[in-house]
Amino acid sequence: MLGAALLVWAATVGAAALGAAAPGAAVPGAAAPFYLNSFDKTPSAAALTTIGRALFFDPRLSASGSLACASCHDPAHAFASPNARAVQRGGADRGQPGVRAVPSLMYEQNMPPFTEHFFDAGDEDDSVDQGPAGGTLWDGRAQSAHEQARLPLRSEFEMANSSDDDVVVKVARAPYAAEFRRTFGAGVFADRRRAFKAVLLALETFEESPADFYPYSSKYDAFLRGTASLSAAEQRGLAAFNDPVRGNCARCHPSAMREGALPQFTDFGFAALGAPRNRAIPANADPGYYDLGLCGPLRKDLTGRAEYCGLFRTPTLRNAARKRVFLHNGVFHALEDVVRFYAERDTAPEKWYPRDANGAAVKFDDLPARYRGNVDQAPPFGEYPGGRPRLNEADVRDIVAFLNALSDGYGPAAARASQKSVTGISH
Repeated sequence: MLGAALLVWAATVGAAALGAAAPGAAVPGAAAPFYLNSFDKTPSAAALTTIGRALFFDPRLSASGSLACASCHDPAHAFASPNARAVQRGGADRGQPGVRAVPSLMYEQNMPPFTEHFFDAGDEDDSVDQGPAGGTLWDGRAQSAHEQARLPLRSEFEMANSSDDDVVVKVARAPYAAEFRRTFGAGVFADRRRAFKAVLLALETFEESPADFYPYSSKYDAFLRGTASLSAAEQRGLAAFNDPVRGNCARCHPSAMREGALPQFTDFGFAALGAPRNRAIPANADPGYYDLGLCGPLRKDLTGRAEYCGLFRTPTLRNAARKRVFLHNGVFHALEDVVRFYAERDTAPEKWYPRDANGAAVKFDDLPARYRGNVDQAPPFGEYPGGRPRLNEADVRDIVAFLNALSDGYGPAAARASQKSVTGISH
């Protein structure tokens, strides 16, 4: 639990660094680092996790009083969308539609902060600039789990609080307010800025709870540990997944252990896949509206960087089989269709894109023409219309079988753990 560990470390060294400053004191002219302990008490990781869990499942924290973090990030679906809708509705009246599919919050614990120049120290050649990588959300604009937690609390089409103070007032009235005081100190609500920091720290720590968010309990994990065998279909799927000529999936979703660590199934990078436009998203009713990922509209700091337009973060494929919508715009609802799209995007574009007046497929219709050169052409992409796809139907089925082996909860011990309460505090 990185957040809690950093807080404990900061509490240990902070007094010396600040000349034994009192809790809440700041260095003149400088903002106090987030992980520097500013509370009357130093909360334990266990207490932070318990409070964070209560916050995560509490709909009272929203302006509508009916939308919790868990309403959109459903634990039963890998902390991603609870239904097959491309976007969820929020806001003060629950009538405001979002613009992107809900991403999973699982296996984010090793995500580096966003950088435009990522060098992977674990690669054979760590001098290679892999380009933009890191950050959370589809466009990488949140640099930490606590920054990510703040965004939906304030977003107009999510929980829609008008200020940080609004959140604090609701927490102070919640059934777990007494536990909050015991964790952070009796006077925690007296300073609303400090109390809001406590909210974010608790949410961050909960979202870094191994049992909930990165248990590594899939069949494939058991296979890598030598305690399970893959079926014939799963083995064929793994081979196609790794094959640089066929699936080439491991290029962006590494599947091998590295230095004894189990794989994350993401390289933390960004890619433009040329996903078909999803007309089920209300914002897309405007033909002039485009979600360009790294270069906007939700992310503001890279607006105008044409080379980044259309790029979205590469998600982990762990627990993908539990999700109900896929890609940043939720245009697909089945893993089979996602893999087929990869196989046939360029060989049979008419299956995936609308046609123009002459009957020709309009490829990459969710990107303005000037950005379509950013779309990934590496295998399995890059073939010609009418050509043979790099993956056949048998490959598609086998890869999906392998992806199902990435779902957590394999084996009797994991099944027993999944039956435990997810709330932690009674309401």
